[in-house]
Amino acid sequence: MSLEKKKHYSRFYASLAVFLAAGTLTLGNTAFAKVDMDLTEMSIEALMDIEVTSVSKKAQKLSESAAAIFAMTSEDIRRSGVTNIADALRMVPGLHVGRIDSSKWAVSSRGFNGRFANKLLVLIDGRSVYTPSFSGVYWEVQDTLLEDVERIEVIRGPGAALWGANAVNGVINIITKKAADTQGGLLTMGAGDKEQIFGGLRYGAALGEKSHARLYVKGFERDSFQYEDGSDSGDEWDTLRSGFRLDSHLSDRDEFTLQGDIYQSNIDQTLYLATLSPPSYSQTIRDEADLSGGNLLGRWQRTFSSKSQISLQLYYDRTDHGEGYYSEQRDTYDIDLQHRFALGERHDILWGLGYRYSRDDFSNSSILTIEPDNRDDEIFSGFIQDEIMLVNDRLWLTLGSKFEQNDYSDFEMQPSARLLWTPHPEHTLWAAVSRAVRTPSRAEHDATLLNTVIPPAPPFNPLPVALTIVGGPDYDSEELLAWELGYRMAPGPDLSLDFAFFYNDYDELRSYEQEAPIFMGTYLEQPLRFDNRFKAETCGIELAAMYQAADWWRLDLAYSYLNMDIDTNHNDNQYGEEARHQVSLRSAINLGNVDLDLWLRYVDDVKSVNSRTPETGRWEIDDYVTLDVRLAWQVKNNLELALVGRNLLDDAHPEYIQENFINPTEIERSLHGKITYQF
Repeated sequence: MSLEKKKHYSRFYASLAVFLAAGTLTLGNTAFAKVDMDLTEMSIEALMDIEVTSVSKKAQKLSESAAAIFAMTSEDIRRSGVTNIADALRMVPGLHVGRIDSSKWAVSSRGFNGRFANKLLVLIDGRSVYTPSFSGVYWEVQDTLLEDVERIEVIRGPGAALWGANAVNGVINIITKKAADTQGGLLTMGAGDKEQIFGGLRYGAALGEKSHARLYVKGFERDSFQYEDGSDSGDEWDTLRSGFRLDSHLSDRDEFTLQGDIYQSNIDQTLYLATLSPPSYSQTIRDEADLSGGNLLGRWQRTFSSKSQISLQLYYDRTDHGEGYYSEQRDTYDIDLQHRFALGERHDILWGLGYRYSRDDFSNSSILTIEPDNRDDEIFSGFIQDEIMLVNDRLWLTLGSKFEQNDYSDFEMQPSARLLWTPHPEHTLWAAVSRAVRTPSRAEHDATLLNTVIPPAPPFNPLPVALTIVGGPDYDSEELLAWELGYRMAPGPDLSLDFAFFYNDYDELRSYEQEAPIFMGTYLEQPLRFDNRFKAETCGIELAAMYQAADWWRLDLAYSYLNMDIDTNHNDNQYGEEARHQVSLRSAINLGNVDLDLWLRYVDDVKSVNSRTPETGRWEIDDYVTLDVRLAWQVKNNLELALVGRNLLDDAHPEYIQENFINPTEIERSLHGKITYQF
């Protein structure tokens, strides 16, 4: 073990010891708390009546939502045995989740996946974690104490009419529990071969009669994965994170929330970068990515009646992201005002205004140059939505649109129309047509990336050729027109079915257009400039089913089919192809104080972007089947011991390959144990 690695372990263990000791000091003064309700004890009807807020920015039953929405509860997360948010998303139909290496994921909805996937908006408690750098999400830093997550709402399909640009193929809204629901203490500890050590401590207390607060701290050390030949990929990493939440009832009508988080991550990785130095014109770098940041969010809400509320939310977010080929510091300030009121007996109006200011500062390298290296950007936005009851308690029409003014593509309008029909309490049909856009990122506007250097091959190519990907101010927004149809039914108290069908028509998709080569003295530079030349059509079917086979046994099935037809003219290797078929089957068995959870998944062939084989122009990942097993023993009401095995059907398999910079790794079979203690 290297000296630097020992320092990582020492720092992590010392931090873990501090918060474990802090938790021990409070044991004698706190009442025991019962663990959350078991998954098998929740009826199918109760699960369908879970209130969600992501579809219309107001509380409504999942069964009455005019969108393809899936709500993952805290119990779903607990019994899945996962240790991070990205892996939990595998249970959602229509989502494509591939682990790239020990610390990186590719996550998308309805296609166009990759580590730098750019058509999915992700929020945590209303705070956007999308980065304007590349219009995507760094999943390695999106985390919280999983036991504090109340639910994760996932909309497949556009959410742009409410959430704005970049909510093109879906919205993921991670919602944490109120402080009043996390009173007392919680201690989690675990260890395994890949999840080497992890732990978390949370403590919540009342602050008077009308306020509640909680503090948490969590950390982990994860081992590296392996390359295809079985050698170590050297991508181990560690993270330490802490946060708080305060909820206060200022009056009978006013509520206030203040919450925040800070984190620090150290990620080892091996980068494979282009260089103009002979003879290989490539370089291998052992790198340690240093990621840190924090956020602070405040939200005030006044309730006038059951159909009239106003809320004001402000947040600040700081990100420091440093890797071997660039570093970035970004400060984001966001303010959002929202008002809901009834107009007569048939109209439910929701409108809002927003402003976001973001300032970045980049450090350039020979690989990635962003000019100017610092920039201030602003977004002004507003939206309005009218939910119209056409037939009493049977038929609703929802019309709305988002309006945005940004510094890259100027003015954008993103309307939608949704129709919901409930001919019977156990049957719901809905249809929607929506327009959404994905606005240009900072990189697409201002970056130059040295992607590949082709060695000289005399006499035809006497000089090396540097392929550079170049951004520019002429790059415009990508556009989507989406058509959706859905049907939900509960034919009995033990079964529910949720179908969604979609057809997406994309225009102005990103392309790379070859420009005239430039003689640079010792080499030729071949620019590939971002343009909007491509089109695409995708369609698919998604199914979510729940079956209560017995009082002690529940089954959850998710299936998705995706067909992608991308018109890329002569450049047919710039987009990958996602798995056409995906299946997830979860079995939750409760035998007294013992839980047995099985999770079987099938993922069809995947063709990743940019990692090419001579035969296909892309790197093909074969289909795979994997099984996760969780066995848990409820020793007491407040103490649970769990053993989790993941990817048990084979030694290792690849799931996704990053667009560039790293070699493909394989996800290995793993085993870990976990203790959960509430006090």
